[in-house]
Amino acid sequence: QVQLVESGGGLVQAGGSLRLSCAASIRTFSSIIMGWFRQAPGKEREFVAAISNGGVRISYANSVKGRFTVSRDNAKNTVYLQMNSLKPDDTAVYYCAADRGRWGDYTVTLQNEYDYWGQGTQVTVSS
Repeated sequence: QVQLVESGGGLVQAGGSLRLSCAASIRTFSSIIMGWFRQAPGKEREFVAAISNGGVRISYANSVKGRFTVSRDNAKNTVYLQMNSLKPDDTAVYYCAADRGRWGDYTVTLQNEYDYWGQGTQVTVSS
C-alpha cells in the first residue's frame, strides 16, 4: 500500500524558513513525479511545485517562485520543499502527492493527475 507522510510543518514568523519533507513508501519512487499542493482556510487546494522523477524538470506556482525550492532524494524515497521568505499568505495545509503518469508542464499542476496523497502538514506564518 502506498503511503506518503509529510513532516516539517509548524509555526514561523514572516520572513522565516521551513523545510517540508515527504517520505514515500513506493517501490518505484524514482519513476514517479512528485508534487506539492496547499490549501488555505476557506480556499481551494492549489498547486505549489512539482518535480520530475529524475529531478530534471521542475515547476512552481508563480506565487512561490524565487522563494520555494523543491528537490528529491530517490535513494531515500523523499521529496522536499524548502520554503524561504515565508509570508502570512503561505499559511496552509501542505500536501505532497505522487503522479505515476508522464510529465506535462500543465498537467503537473492539476490535482486530478495525482494518484496518491499524503495527509498534509500545517504551516502557519505569523505577521
